Amino acid sequence: MSAAQLLRHSRKLRSLRNAVDFERSSLARYFSTGSGSSAIKENGVEKRIGGARFSQYKQPGKELETFKVSLGVNGSSASRRTLINRAPSAGTSLNGSLSCGRVASARSFSSSADLPPHQEIGMPSLSPTMTEGNIAKWLKKEGDKVSPGEVLCEVETDKATVEMESMEEGYLAKIVQGDGAKEIKVGEVICVTVEEEGDIEKFKDYKPSAADAPAAPSESKATPEPAEPKVEEKVPAKASEPKAPKAEESSRSGDRIFASPLARKLAEDNNVQLSSVKGTGPDGRILKADIEDYLASGAKGGKSESFAASGLDYTDIPNAQIRKVTANRLLASKQTIPHYYLTVDTRVDKLIKLRGELNPLQEASGGKKISINDLVIKAAALALRKVPQCNSSWMNDFIRQYNNVNINVAVQTEHGLFVPVVRDADKKGLGTIGEEVKQLAQRARDNSLKPQDYEGGTFTVSNLGGPFGIKQFSAIINPPQSAILAIGSAEKRVIPGSADGQYEFGSYMSVTMSCDHRVIDGAIGAEFLKAFKGYIENPTTMLL
Repeated sequence: MSAAQLLRHSRKLRSLRNAVDFERSSLARYFSTGSGSSAIKENGVEKRIGGARFSQYKQPGKELETFKVSLGVNGSSASRRTLINRAPSAGTSLNGSLSCGRVASARSFSSSADLPPHQEIGMPSLSPTMTEGNIAKWLKKEGDKVSPGEVLCEVETDKATVEMESMEEGYLAKIVQGDGAKEIKVGEVICVTVEEEGDIEKFKDYKPSAADAPAAPSESKATPEPAEPKVEEKVPAKASEPKAPKAEESSRSGDRIFASPLARKLAEDNNVQLSSVKGTGPDGRILKADIEDYLASGAKGGKSESFAASGLDYTDIPNAQIRKVTANRLLASKQTIPHYYLTVDTRVDKLIKLRGELNPLQEASGGKKISINDLVIKAAALALRKVPQCNSSWMNDFIRQYNNVNINVAVQTEHGLFVPVVRDADKKGLGTIGEEVKQLAQRARDNSLKPQDYEGGTFTVSNLGGPFGIKQFSAIINPPQSAILAIGSAEKRVIPGSADGQYEFGSYMSVTMSCDHRVIDGAIGAEFLKAFKGYIENPTTMLL
């Protein structure tokens, strides 16, 4: 139901119908990266929509957004939740995402003299998989004046640390979630800003109202409450299975459980009772990520309790957001993608020789040295151009084959595993690829990657050979991609020579390709490795 329909059926808000007409026209600016605040005066009362801006954020183009429209008329407060179905614009990226920030903020007006006009800024969703975030640190203090474009704080998302900028001029009245705050749900209020410096003191003891809390947690908490007394009755008789009574009581209550089709399928495949999963979607809807979180937490097995009971000496290490997301994505990948593996040995003597010839030229021109991994990335990109079926994604009803060859490169850091992307690697020279990989790897180690640095990849290369000397390994596919290439170390081998009884030495590197059998048939995967091996063993062909 639209905002206009809500107002039409509400006697109390009938006088605000004209105000909604203006707000409807300014909503599009509210959700764009370059948007500012919109303000008009009507009957001497200012009405404004504002928010915060996040640099270079991409998310799926069509997604149901929930936000709050707050109107101030004659000192009264009114708010409604409105659903907007956003379609892709000209800013749409390879995976159908567009540059914008999903900002949970609202301009609130109060009839109380103790609560002047203010803006509540909520935790934004800065990636398609983000459901909660952490506050790394605040760069502004309470009472500080803020101007458009100034950084308020650093938000640790499920992918990287992103700077959160102010969109409007004002004063930071209250920091609700301080430095190091963890697991803040998307939409939960993190700070409050005001327009007048004199209003700051009035927010000293301010606390967000229950109505401003995210809808999903409140809905999910309300569901199991009736079952709690019955659970306590059954615990003495059946203490080893605390989850089962909740599921039974939920089914007997007749309450409908809302879950996405993908979440239901994943729950069915893993024998998970939906009634025991806490939904984080709109109105408590259970999403795929909720099932993955439930499986990753080990809720079914109670392993942490059994380890504690055994008397072992251990230390519990909190999981960072990147670790949680990596765990969930890899778990989902192995459970939902039918992996198969192809391995080939490639002779790299000519590759090593070519690298030795190119690096002096690079140094003479002021460039950085080219690594074996840079040559591998180039070879993989050119092989994908020859065999485009491997540059695809499974989309259930169809297979999406990408025209861009964007190679993700796995980088291990103290913060976790990152996979920054080299875009259009098939069209770039070795020097450019080498320079980009080094810059991206450094940003990953500094935990300063931006969304555009890791989103939009179509194929992944993981190299444990050069850095760690691993001879051969099989990698897990990085969804929604359909393949990943695992590079082992090069080793000297004795091989037969050109004449009988003669032998020579050769350097060989083992390469294993993990394929999604829904997308890549065995023969297609073999064709890709044949093309890749041809480029590695005759590297001068990459320069043509």
